[in-house]
Amino acid sequence: MRNSHRGGPGAPVEKAKDFKGSIGKLARYMSEYKISLVFVVIFAITSTVFNIIGPKLMGNATTEIFNGIIAKVNGTGDVNFDTLGAILLLLIGFYLISSICSFIQGWLMTGVSQKVSYRLRKELIAKINRMPMNYFDKSTHGEALSRVTNDVDTLAQNLNQSITQLVTSITTIIGVMVMMLSISPLMTLIAVLILPVSMVLVLFVVKISQKYFKSQQEYLGHINGQVEEIYSGHNIVKAFNREERVIEDFNEANDILYKSAWKSQFFSGVMMPVMTFVGNLGYVAVAVVGGLLAANGTIMVGDILSFIQYVKNFTQPITQLAQVSSMLQSTAAAAERVFEFLAEDEEEQCAKEHAMLTDTSGNTRNVTTLDITGDVTFEHVRFGYTPEKIIINDFSARVRQGQKIAIVGPTGAGKTTIVKLLMRFYELNGGRILIDGYDIADFDRSELRELFGMVLQDTWLFKGSIMENIRYGKLDATDDEVIAAAKAAHVDHFIRTLPGGYDMELNEEASNVSQGQKQLLTIARAILANNKILILDEATSSVDTRTEIQIQKAMDNLMKGRTSFVIAHRLSTIKDADIILVMKEGDIVEQGNHEELLAKGGFYADLYNSQFEEAEAS
Repeated sequence: MRNSHRGGPGAPVEKAKDFKGSIGKLARYMSEYKISLVFVVIFAITSTVFNIIGPKLMGNATTEIFNGIIAKVNGTGDVNFDTLGAILLLLIGFYLISSICSFIQGWLMTGVSQKVSYRLRKELIAKINRMPMNYFDKSTHGEALSRVTNDVDTLAQNLNQSITQLVTSITTIIGVMVMMLSISPLMTLIAVLILPVSMVLVLFVVKISQKYFKSQQEYLGHINGQVEEIYSGHNIVKAFNREERVIEDFNEANDILYKSAWKSQFFSGVMMPVMTFVGNLGYVAVAVVGGLLAANGTIMVGDILSFIQYVKNFTQPITQLAQVSSMLQSTAAAAERVFEFLAEDEEEQCAKEHAMLTDTSGNTRNVTTLDITGDVTFEHVRFGYTPEKIIINDFSARVRQGQKIAIVGPTGAGKTTIVKLLMRFYELNGGRILIDGYDIADFDRSELRELFGMVLQDTWLFKGSIMENIRYGKLDATDDEVIAAAKAAHVDHFIRTLPGGYDMELNEEASNVSQGQKQLLTIARAILANNKILILDEATSSVDTRTEIQIQKAMDNLMKGRTSFVIAHRLSTIKDADIILVMKEGDIVEQGNHEELLAKGGFYADLYNSQFEEAEAS
C-alpha cells in the first residue's frame, strides 16, 4: 500500500528520488495548457489583490464612523453616511471582483488538472496494452493499478490546489507586508517578530508527531491488508475455525494503530491552538502599540482594525506555503512513478514493413491473417524467463493444419510456456517458431494473436451480462450467433435457468456462477471467436465428468479443420489427439499418438498408468 499525504501537518510525505526531473517532466506535460495557466495566475493575483485591499477600506469605514461619533459627542458634526456608503459600496465591489476572479481561476485550474489526469490515464492504459508480459511477472498487479488510480488522483488533486495556493500565498505575503508597512512600520516589526516564535513551536510539534504519523500509516496498511485477507478468505477462516486467531491478530494491529493515531491526531490538533495563542499575543501587542500610536495621532483608529486583519492574513499564507511544499513533494513522487511506468520498455512490433513476410523459401509477399491455414513449426526453440535459467532447452515439433496436438507432462515441464511463446508473449532466447512457413517474429503482434482462440484453466469474465461476456470473442456477433455458440458449448440450458437468462449480470469476480459454469462460458466465447488456431489449457478441468464429455464433443466439432493445441493433465481427455508431445524438463522426450506411446512403455505410459491406477483406487 502506498502512503499518500494525509492526516495532518506532521504526516509523512513520500518524496521523489529526482524532484527537479519529475517536476520538469510534469511542467512539460502542462505546457500544452500554458495559456490557461497564465490566466490562472492573472486571476489568482487579481483576486488576492482585491481581497487584500478590503481590510484597508474596512478600516477607513471604521475611522469614518469613529470620527462621526466623536464629532456628534462634541457637537461639531455627525457621521457622514454618504462617505460611509461610498466606502462600503466600494468594499462590496472589491470583494465581488475578488470572488469572481477566484471562481474563474478555480474553474480554469480544475480544467487543467483534470485534462492532465485524463491524458495520463489514457496514456497509462494504452501503455499497459503495449507492455511485455515479463513486466507483469516481476511486478504486482496492485503496483500497476496504483499508478493509474492513486498516483494520477494525487497529481490531479495536488495540481488543482498547489499552483493556485502558491500564487495566492506569495501574493498575499507581499501585498499584506506592503499594506502593513503603509499603516505602521513599528507595528509591522512587532508582527514579523512573532513569526519565528510560532515557527519554532510548529517545528517542535512536527518533530514529536512525525514518528506517530509514520506508525499510523504503517499500521493502517496492516489493518487494510488484514481486512482484505479475512474478507477474501472468509470461507477458509470458517473452515479451519480460526476466527479467534484472526480477531487476536486484528486486535493487536488495531491497538497499535489506535495508540499511534490518537497521539498523532492529538499533536496535529495542538498545532492550531499553539498558532492561535501566539497569534493572540501578536494581536495584544499590536492593539497596545496601535492604541498608543492612535492616542498620539500617528495613525487612525480604523488602521488598528485593518492592521489586526492583516496580521491574521499574514500568518495564514505562511502556513499554506508549508502545505504547498508538502504537496509538491507528494506531486513529484506521484509524477515520478507515473513517468517511470510510461518510460518502461514496450513490446516490439514487427520490424519489417506491415504484412510483408518472407517464408522459408525466401519468397516475400503481402500476408494477412485470412491467408494463414495453421501449419506450425517449432525449430530448436530455446527459452528462459530469465537468461540465467533456461527452462525450454531444445524444442522442435511440426504440426500440420487441422491437427489436434496434445502437450502433456508433469507440472513445470514447460507446457504452458510453449503456448505463451507461440502467441509471442515472450521473445525466444534461441530458435524460431513458424506459422505457414513465416517467422512469428515478423508478424505484427496484434495480427498474430488474431489467429488464436484461447480457453485457459484460469477463467476470466468481466462485470457485465452473460451475453456481453460471450460476445467478447466476436464483438460484432449477433444475438443468434452468441446463442449458437452457447449451445455448442452445452451452456445454453444452464443460462436459460438463470434469472434474466442471457441478460443476467455477472459481478466483478463472476462469483455468482460456479467455477465450472465460468469455464463453459469461456469455451462458448472461444467457439464464437472461430479462430484458425485453438489453444485449450486445461479447458475442462473445472467441470464434472458428464459435462466434460459434452464439451469434448463440442470441442471435436469446433476443432475440425483447425490446428488445436491442448494442454492436459488428465490424459484420458487427449487419447484421440493426432500427436501427443510428452514434455519433461523443457524438452520433448516422446511424441506420437496415444497407442504408439503406450506401446513404447516409456514416460507417457508411466504417466497414463499412474492416473489409471489412481482412478481405480478412488
